[in-house]
Amino acid sequence: MAISTEDVVREALKEVYDPEIGVNIVDLGLVYDLDLEQNGTVSVTMTFTTPACPLGPVIEQEVKNALVGNVPGVTDTRINLVWTPPWTPDMMSEDAKLELGFW
Repeated sequence: MAISTEDVVREALKEVYDPEIGVNIVDLGLVYDLDLEQNGTVSVTMTFTTPACPLGPVIEQEVKNALVGNVPGVTDTRINLVWTPPWTPDMMSEDAKLELGFW
């Protein structure tokens, strides 16, 4: 089975919320890059709002849960945590900014 498109994967990741903020990780701007490999593995390059995020492991597991078995063709995930560039509120989508009152 062919792996899904990046758009489908990104939509599935919108089901993963930062539990402390209550906004999904895509709209928060935490997902920097996706690499969809032909073998069914999706590499997710992402960050957290802070390197000391106490719920980081929970978010990582939720990413895996959202993709493997839920997105056609995805059989495994690899999460690459990065701290450069550091996350800032400017990375949020307009919807997230409105939801959190940044206007």
